Amino acid sequence: MIMGASASSVWYNIRVPHPTREAPIIDYDLSLLFQPMLMLGITIGVALSVVFPYWLITVLIIILFMGTSSRSFSKGIQMWNEETILKKEMAQQQRTHVNSHGELLIDAEYEPLVPREEKSAMQIIRFNFRWKRILVLLLVWVLFLLLQILKNDVATCSIWYWVLFCLQFPIAFVVFGYEAVKLYKEHKRRMITGNPEAICEASIQWTAVHIAFCALCGVLGGTVGGLLGSGGGFILGPLLLEIGVIPQVASATATFVMMFSSSLSVVEFYLLKRFPIPYALYLISVSVLAGFWGQFFIRKLVTFLRRASVIVFILSAVIFASALTMGVIGIEQSVMMIRNHEFMGFLGFCDNQ
Repeated sequence: MIMGASASSVWYNIRVPHPTREAPIIDYDLSLLFQPMLMLGITIGVALSVVFPYWLITVLIIILFMGTSSRSFSKGIQMWNEETILKKEMAQQQRTHVNSHGELLIDAEYEPLVPREEKSAMQIIRFNFRWKRILVLLLVWVLFLLLQILKNDVATCSIWYWVLFCLQFPIAFVVFGYEAVKLYKEHKRRMITGNPEAICEASIQWTAVHIAFCALCGVLGGTVGGLLGSGGGFILGPLLLEIGVIPQVASATATFVMMFSSSLSVVEFYLLKRFPIPYALYLISVSVLAGFWGQFFIRKLVTFLRRASVIVFILSAVIFASALTMGVIGIEQSVMMIRNHEFMGFLGFCDNQ
């Protein structure tokens, strides 16, 4: 479901221009920073999903999702208040103007001297694509996918199994390290020259501590995504908002990265023979339609209300609803396992892969 929804959302988002400046709606710098660590976390999470007891996964989901939801809700309230102040200031500016002679003009409206160029749908799509960055992301995805396929053909816990498993780490660290060093050097250069412009959509300072924090959150989000098969979007979306990315770009970037990570999660669960194909095809078709029309109606709502914070509130509500539903289902399943006197401890890693 996550893979289908994210793919349809990406297709919708590439047809939408950036809301505030001349830049792609997808931040490819942040995509290259987070995608390798998310995919590394997913491979770890999928491996742990057959080891962790059901009750522990349920507890972790409830704690993580409730914390993420509450933080996103607080961020949404903060953005709502800022938007309210901004709208009042803009309304005041539109009501009162002063001309070159110092005369007060009321309710004066002017056309901009340089009108903004309107782009066609195809021009927007071409502008939103950055083929070199996309090819790098595809290369990382293909390498991880090949390692999963090769790992599936060797004996579990054999030497070659662990060699293939460990090869994922240098692939992820090389791509992440390259992008992190680039952001760090560019941030340092701009600090020296006194350039306050942000390097990417994020407004944080790209220090070593912040970069390490992003790496940790990426692995954590991927691990949770691997445990649930969700692709890590429930972590990445709020994280992008936390580091200062505007909601429209955060949504587009998160779904773009989730398209890669969730598809890898699907392949891994298929290789573990925990993937009912007919049921999955039905859910993919439903989620593709839901993802596309969901993006369409949310964009319309944001345009109508002129409040991007609506996206943050919707994200918070979805995460909260997921925490409740998964929590209720997980508790019911755990109670049933207790009544049936089933084993509730950790399972052997090598015996259940």
